Amino acid sequence: MTSLSPADAEQLKLAFQRCREMEGTLNEQLLAYADASRQVFPAYGEAVDRLVARLNGNGGGENAPRPGDAMPPFMLPDEGGRLVTLPALLSQGPVAVMFFRGHWCPYCRLNVRAVVQAQDRVEAMGAQIVAIMPETQEYTSQLKADSGAPFPILTDLDNGYALSLNLAIWLGAEIQRLLSYQDMAKFHGNDGWMLPIPAVFVVGRDGLVKARFVDPDFRKRMEIDDLLAALEQASREQSPSGLDHSRAS
Repeated sequence: MTSLSPADAEQLKLAFQRCREMEGTLNEQLLAYADASRQVFPAYGEAVDRLVARLNGNGGGENAPRPGDAMPPFMLPDEGGRLVTLPALLSQGPVAVMFFRGHWCPYCRLNVRAVVQAQDRVEAMGAQIVAIMPETQEYTSQLKADSGAPFPILTDLDNGYALSLNLAIWLGAEIQRLLSYQDMAKFHGNDGWMLPIPAVFVVGRDGLVKARFVDPDFRKRMEIDDLLAALEQASREQSPSGLDHSRAS
């Protein structure tokens, strides 16, 4: 099978709804969806396994910023067309910079939903979330509306920022064929079939990366508890005045 039949698409939709409502951690939900997806659409699961093996063999994402590195700044439009910059966000507190594949990706939708559910805890520690995707504002707006995300979802057109972080990958002909039912050219405004490796960078007010999660296997994401712990640590390290209190704590 080279694409998805309407009946299979409906089965995947039901599987997504089941996984979204299940108890458990984010990665338990993601694994449950991956298992269900593999049963419905085995060709895609096998192709993803091959893609992940290729990316791991090439050190996919290895050269992205690491803890202690300066996080390269960005200036990207949000879903309403307003330009958002990393320095402006950091002036208010630590930031989790999160890369997602797109509004169409069920793993990303599960991930965004879990982050939205933790938003009160993020705000309570004076931290922020910003999401980045290679899709046009029509689709970042759609994800924001569907998920109820209170944080900005930015458009990284042509994966320019992801490329600068060594996160952008070409999906390859096999995955293109299997995902042909998705109108990627419309979502991205180009037909390059490039996506970012989903990743999280927790950045302190000093602009340095405090923690990161980068995995070429998009079916795995940073656990919410780990994200909150990293943000809390970054919040504690630096007071609003920018003084380092890490030794005193």
